[in-house]
Amino acid sequence: MSFSLPPIVKLAETLLLDIERAVARFNRAHRYAFGADLRAQAYRVTLAAHEAWRDRAHQPQHIAQLVREVDSLKLRLQIGSRLRAFNSFGQFEGLARSASALGRQTGAWHRQQQHPKGQNDRHRISGQRAQILSSHATPAGVNP
Repeated sequence: MSFSLPPIVKLAETLLLDIERAVARFNRAHRYAFGADLRAQAYRVTLAAHEAWRDRAHQPQHIAQLVREVDSLKLRLQIGSRLRAFNSFGQFEGLARSASALGRQTGAWHRQQQHPKGQNDRHRISGQRAQILSSHATPAGVNP
């Protein structure tokens, strides 16, 4: 049985691996305190992304949790930059860009869950069929 992960989960996993590599290069003063906290937060983000993708019954709650976890990760990255925990600004910038991209995807997924758009969404919720809309070529009430 094979399956492919959605892009948001792949990005969360990639960010986790990048953070693991970055923390391994921290100096001793930051590796075991701040680094451990940053790694743990990256794991929480990845687990929340998997939960949101897999548990369809409770997806809105999991997506809301994912939004909070990603925001917390971005805050920790900013704190790490202020602590000068990263080996270079480029290292921080790469992680921050990935976290920002993940935040954009997560926010879009959250908004999509809260405000579904489309012609058929209202009818899908109530269990009815969608109304057939006429186009400019076919006037309403005329069958081709």
